Amino acid sequence: MFELFQEDFMCRALLGIILASLNCAVLGTYVVLRRMAFVSTALTHTILPGVVFAMLRGFSLYWGALGAALLTALGIGCIANRRELREDTAIGVIFSFMFALGVLMMSYVQSFRDFTELLFGSALGITERDLWLIAAVSGIIFLLLALFHKELELSSYDEEYARQCGMSPGWLRMLLLLLVALGTVSCVRLVGALLTTALLITPAAAAALLARTLTGVMLLSAVIGIASGVTGLCISYYYPVPVGAAVVLVCSAFFFAAFLSKCLRERFGARLAGPSVP
Repeated sequence: MFELFQEDFMCRALLGIILASLNCAVLGTYVVLRRMAFVSTALTHTILPGVVFAMLRGFSLYWGALGAALLTALGIGCIANRRELREDTAIGVIFSFMFALGVLMMSYVQSFRDFTELLFGSALGITERDLWLIAAVSGIIFLLLALFHKELELSSYDEEYARQCGMSPGWLRMLLLLLVALGTVSCVRLVGALLTTALLITPAAAAALLARTLTGVMLLSAVIGIASGVTGLCISYYYPVPVGAAVVLVCSAFFFAAFLSKCLRERFGARLAGPSVP
């Protein structure tokens, strides 16, 4: 297996997958805990107008995707802060608007083939510049999470208690949305917009079935994400399978294994405990 990573493009893909997996591990834990999976789905799809705009103007697709993702996060946060509207309503409005805007802007592009890498990813085609950008995004994410970890953890479990402690749950939710937007952009080039949500949610969901603490979920999610990334790269090297699809399928296999293990432990644990005494 080590022979695979003697090539420069494989090493870049490996480092990119590791960084993206770490991003998704820590952010996905909060997303799963707060039940915000729909938010991550919206963010991965609403980057379309930003990418099209960047392509039309001739600058980096990353900056276009980042701008659109941040606008989406801010829009969802601002609308959801209104008491008259729930967060899922805000997500639906922003998601529909941004996606429709992207489809409209795509009519100005001559070929839809230009969006193949955006939709399905191209981990083996990332450049050194892409890798540095992913590393910079990872640094920002980890720095902010280190500064606000306690606040995010408390508000995730009990927003009312966090408010009584002098925190602002609305502001913390906005911060998390912005961080998820950054994490989404760091994964798009690797696994594509259509599969980024799976990389963000599935490892964290699998870890949540096995670990009991927030830190444990993060660590186990990182292990699952990195293991899935390395395995997916190896599969795509030996077989004609897209890297993004291979990585997500391995992540899904981890989740189903964790789910089955949880079900079996609960079932046999109940049998060993015996009938309850009235």
